[in-house]
Amino acid sequence: MSTVSPPQNPEADPRVKAVFDDIRTTRKSDFINNMWLWLAFDPELLEQTWRDVKAVMATPSALDPLVKEMLYIAVSVTNGCGYCAHSHTAAARAKGMTDAEHADLLRMISLAARTNQLATALQVPVDTAFDKTKE
Repeated sequence: MSTVSPPQNPEADPRVKAVFDDIRTTRKSDFINNMWLWLAFDPELLEQTWRDVKAVMATPSALDPLVKEMLYIAVSVTNGCGYCAHSHTAAARAKGMTDAEHADLLRMISLAARTNQLATALQVPVDTAFDKTKE
């Protein structure tokens, strides 16, 4: 159940239309995800969010686009965001993620979550060797 209703005709707002057009151009697709449709209830929030997503996810960087999607999946699962886990799994598959890579990713998410919880529960102190300020 949504906490807001998406606008009936979001592209009637020129700011929303500009963002949607940029999404279409950037992704080379006419598909506008529900996330963007729902964010269109507030054009400023839509613009800010798309600007940040585009800067990180659609701009070439040191990380491969598939790696970015897989990291997004891991964070989305950890944060309990079903929508993002689904949409970024689809994006990762579109970028070539195999079933074997997906299974490995899920093993990594599970392992990290478990050992993070143990380290937090035990309040294990950080090793001096890992402290960059001690170099």
